[in-house]
Amino acid sequence: MIAAQNAIEKLLSIREKPSLSTSAPLRPHKVSPRLAVPQHIPRPPYVDTGENPWFDGIQVHDGEGVQKMKAAGRLAADVLEHAGSLVKAGVTTDEIDKAVHQMIIDNGAYPSPLTYGNFPKSVCTSVNECVCHGIPDARPLVEGDIINIDVTVYLDGHHGDTSRMFYVGNVDKKAQQLCEVTQFAMESAIAECGPGVPIRHIGKVIHAIADKHKYGVVKEFVGHGVGKVFHSAPHVMHCRNNEPGVMQPGQTFTIEPMLTEGDIAWKMWKDQWTVVTKDGGRTAQFEHTILITKTGHEVLTTWPSKR
Repeated sequence: MIAAQNAIEKLLSIREKPSLSTSAPLRPHKVSPRLAVPQHIPRPPYVDTGENPWFDGIQVHDGEGVQKMKAAGRLAADVLEHAGSLVKAGVTTDEIDKAVHQMIIDNGAYPSPLTYGNFPKSVCTSVNECVCHGIPDARPLVEGDIINIDVTVYLDGHHGDTSRMFYVGNVDKKAQQLCEVTQFAMESAIAECGPGVPIRHIGKVIHAIADKHKYGVVKEFVGHGVGKVFHSAPHVMHCRNNEPGVMQPGQTFTIEPMLTEGDIAWKMWKDQWTVVTKDGGRTAQFEHTILITKTGHEVLTTWPSKR
């Protein structure tokens, strides 16, 4: 494992330094009406209020809870892989949202983003310079785009949360490098997880890799506890930090670094969700839901192609 990581690091270190994208800046497009969820499907409590609640406690599961988290994680990963199979030039992010929504409800689950804080869609689709929380709309994907698709499902009272990058056709080498380093940073942080490990160690590992490859680390958007509640403690920061707490057996949380080509400064669109870099630099994000075990960790959202 260590030898393989060293080989990846060596390969990445000899690639060209990052530069900003020259593609057309993103702009808002038409957003279609919210999709319906059958009444028999259980809903998280925020659905009727439009709130975006945060639980201050950590989420630690018993044996039954762990099995439910594993089921939610598997479904989220399956949905994400299906969504990625649809990515190609000419497809709109709205079409991806519709496919994600249908697959989730077909499996008796609720799409967690839908109405969370009044978010209008069932999945987040973040293209090029969109850091996170992109709202699916009528914009067609364009050859050379990179896109993060972020899927969360609410199944049997538990949330499973995962995201990854996809390429639209032929993507330039610098965009590929950005995505590969971001995935490597996430996987390197996951490899360090286990009982008694300080939560802040995650950010230390990720930030060191980002620095080595001259990428910025977005600080304000963090990983989080996930389980019966969509978002809870701990704050899993992806930069160097002094957050308290250590990992405990039975605990579940996400690791989801966001790295940028250029400056880490960002702005939010008027929709109060879409976050984009101020300088137009592309960004990449990868995310898994992690379970801390008695001896280490388990990734609950392993993508089907990796199982």
